[in-house]
Amino acid sequence: MLIQRLITALILIPLVIAGVLYLPITILAAVFALIVLLGAREWTALAGIRNFSGKLLFFAVVTAGIAGAYWLIQRPELALYMFVASVVWWVIVTVLLYRYRPQQAIFGGSLFKAFLGLIVLVPAWAALVAIHGYGEKGPVLLLFSMTLSWVADSGAYFAGSRWGKVKLAPAISPGKTREGVYGALAGAALWGLLLAWYAPELGSVLVLVLFCLLVCIISVVGDLFESLLKRQAGMKDSGRLLPGHGGVLDRMDSLTAVAPVFVSGLMLLGGV
Repeated sequence: MLIQRLITALILIPLVIAGVLYLPITILAAVFALIVLLGAREWTALAGIRNFSGKLLFFAVVTAGIAGAYWLIQRPELALYMFVASVVWWVIVTVLLYRYRPQQAIFGGSLFKAFLGLIVLVPAWAALVAIHGYGEKGPVLLLFSMTLSWVADSGAYFAGSRWGKVKLAPAISPGKTREGVYGALAGAALWGLLLAWYAPELGSVLVLVLFCLLVCIISVVGDLFESLLKRQAGMKDSGRLLPGHGGVLDRMDSLTAVAPVFVSGLMLLGGV
C-alpha cells in the first residue's frame, strides 16, 4: 500500500505542478472540470444513487452548475457572493460536525446528499479557476492553496502519529486526533509566513498567518465531512481510481473546502 501511495504521488505531483503553472487557464479549467465530474461519479455512491438515470441526472446538473459558475467567475463582483455563500456553508458544516453524536441522523437522504454534492463540487471548481486567474501571481497562489491543504495533512499525520492521544471526532474518523490538528496548524502557520513573503500586498504577516490558520481549520472540516459521508455509506474510500490513495474525493476532500475559503480571502484582502 505504501509503495502504491508513493508511486501515485510521484506521478501526480509533478503533473499537478506543471499543469497549474504552465497550462492556459481554459485548458486547466477543462481539466479541473473533468476531475470534478470524476468526483461527481464517486459522489453518487456516497449519496446512494444507484440507478443509471439518477447518476446521469446528477452529472447533468453538476455540468450545468459548472457552466453557470464559469459565467459567474467572469464577473468577480457576482462570483464573490457564490464564494461567500460557500464559506457560510462550510461554517454551518463545522457547527454540525462539532455537535454530531453517534447514530444521529445528519445529511440524510439521497436527494439531499446529491444537493450537497452540487454545492460542494461546483464552488470548489469555480474557486480553483478563479484563484488561477487572480492576476500575475494567480497560478502560484493556486499552487499555494493546494499545497496548504497538503502541508496541513502532512503536519496532522506527523503530529498525530508521534503524539496523538486525544481523539478529535471518534464517531466520524477515529484515526484523527487533536494533536494532529495542532500539527496541521503549525504547518499552516509556516505557510502563512511564506504567503506574507510572496504576496505582501495582501496584508500584514499576522493577518496572513491567521488567514492560513483559518483555511487549515476548514480543511480539517472538509476532511471530516467526507469521512462522515463515507461512514454513512459504509465505504472506506470514495473510489479506486488512485492506487494507494482511494478515489478522487479522497484526495480533494480538504480542497473542496479550502478553495472557496481561500479565494474569498484573496478577493476580500486584495480587492475584488
